[in-house]
Amino acid sequence: MDLRVVAVVALAAIAAASVAYVFLFGRIETEKKATSRLTRIKSADADSGAAKASRDRVQEMSKRRKSVQDTLKDMERKQSEKSKKTSSQTLRQRLGQTGFNITMGRFVAVSAGLGAMVLFLTFLTGMAPLPSFGLAFAAGAGLPRWIVGFLIKRRQNKFLNEFPNALDVMVRSIKSGLPLNDALRLIANDSQEPVRGEFRRVVDSQQLGISVPEACARMVNTMPLQEVSFFAIVIAIQSQAGGNLSEALSNLSKVLRDRRKMKAKVSALSMEAKASAVIIGSLPFVVAFLVYLTSPDYIMVLFHDPRGHLILGVSGFWMSIGIFIMRNMINFDI
Repeated sequence: MDLRVVAVVALAAIAAASVAYVFLFGRIETEKKATSRLTRIKSADADSGAAKASRDRVQEMSKRRKSVQDTLKDMERKQSEKSKKTSSQTLRQRLGQTGFNITMGRFVAVSAGLGAMVLFLTFLTGMAPLPSFGLAFAAGAGLPRWIVGFLIKRRQNKFLNEFPNALDVMVRSIKSGLPLNDALRLIANDSQEPVRGEFRRVVDSQQLGISVPEACARMVNTMPLQEVSFFAIVIAIQSQAGGNLSEALSNLSKVLRDRRKMKAKVSALSMEAKASAVIIGSLPFVVAFLVYLTSPDYIMVLFHDPRGHLILGVSGFWMSIGIFIMRNMINFDI
């Protein structure tokens, strides 16, 4: 084939393509611009949808946060009211917190009998009437109340030792699919005392128509502890604002264990100071008793002479102040 013919054909094709490009250039540019505009519109719609979804999520989170804050404020107000009531508990309520079936009449009878017995023993020893009545009053009114406080404190310590384990059982029960009511019933049946008794009251309250948060909040009346208040707050927030209950209870169990470890550490570090306070506080009474055993006439002047009564009163007042100060120095709230 002749090269001239090939060159002419090629030049003709190039010329035809150039002419077609010139005529079609405007349409191609218009299609490109339209495609680019559609792409921008679609991306803008997608961005606006994502922004709207993000705004909705932020609004939902703010509403939920506000709901939780309102719930916490309301529960803090109720808790402060309950704390005021707890601080002014009647003797009947304290007797119910001991875990024993102690009626008010039985307590009064034991107190009166103990005071009468001490009064009789002091008269047999020949003690003056005023100190005799003072010791009888202390034995009848103070010693039984101290025993009640000791029983309440011992029961609360047992509850704190078992409560984190009960929360762990609840966490595993909820993770396995059991509802909260069944988890509470499981603790009420299989846990150890006094946790079992407290949760049994919660289950019985539910059967009477009381809601779970309210029943858990009432546990503070019979077990006035901060740990129980934390548990009631977690249950109330979960019932009102929702959330992962098993995770919340697991975190609460960890917090309670850490609090118990901190209390044990503080108790160990302050044990030396407590021992010193006990020795210093009991030393005057021990010395007075030893002097009475060795030289009764020498010490009995304080009880027979009016000036001795004044000395004993002033000494007891200052001793009380010293014991109170030492007690506040070695006690820590966690």
